[in-house]
Amino acid sequence: MPTRTARTDWTGSLQDGSGKVELSSSKVGTYDVSFPSRAADDAAGTTSPEELIAAAHSSCYAMQLSNLLAEAGGTPRALEVKADVSLGEDPAGGFRLTGIALTVRGEVDSLDEEAFVKAAEDAKASCPVSKALTGVEITLDAALEA
Repeated sequence: MPTRTARTDWTGSLQDGSGKVELSSSKVGTYDVSFPSRAADDAAGTTSPEELIAAAHSSCYAMQLSNLLAEAGGTPRALEVKADVSLGEDPAGGFRLTGIALTVRGEVDSLDEEAFVKAAEDAKASCPVSKALTGVEITLDAALEA
């Protein structure tokens, strides 16, 4: 499997500085980052490590869940996955990720709610990004759409 690369150019201090994150492997874009925007309710057009982790986790989880649903005999028609990644103070000092809330709604043929939820829980445990984030509490809200 290939290695993927991103890079960041940063100028200045934490509070006054800013940077640009480049998605180097895909070349799909370069995005502004800054700590004040990272810590604010309104991101003001900048991204953050937490948003990038949320993107990585939601996409990885969707891929893993679609595979597990097919293995369980279902036919995934649509999955909507949202990952909310929270940043907070670390009692040991500084900051840490305080939680990740995964929400998935699916349209899947040939599986009932119980089988969908089981596959969703299994995907949460087996997705490579979930495995990488084992130090963070990950919750899951999974349901089939009518």
